[in-house]
Amino acid sequence: MSVRTVPIQQNWELQPGKQIAGYRVASGLGDISIEVKGEPVYAPFDGLLQPNDIEGCYVYTSPDVPAYLFRLCGLERPRVGDVQQGQPMGRAQFLSFATLRRQPDGKWTMVEPASDVLNRILNPNGMTMGNAG
Repeated sequence: MSVRTVPIQQNWELQPGKQIAGYRVASGLGDISIEVKGEPVYAPFDGLLQPNDIEGCYVYTSPDVPAYLFRLCGLERPRVGDVQQGQPMGRAQFLSFATLRRQPDGKWTMVEPASDVLNRILNPNGMTMGNAG
């Protein structure tokens, strides 16, 4: 599976994958970090999980939400390739999650993640259980 590069409209100095004082930055502005404690992370829709050009990160896309892509950092033993809704995509201790929306110029901009999508990613039955919180 080829590595996917995602041109992001916003450009911050400290982004996932960068190094500072010898340490790797795991998430940045626009990412939400969730302590998953080694539990599975699930596909919210039928889609495709691809390696990202940021080390330790993956890009998830779905024809169900074509204007969006989701960046997931921190996945352990990821299931790269086609995934079905509710299928585990990997596990994580801490999941750094970002939602990006395609802009007319072809670049992507970070937007606030929808709670229902995060619920589906963390709970395979999330689409029937409603929003938590």
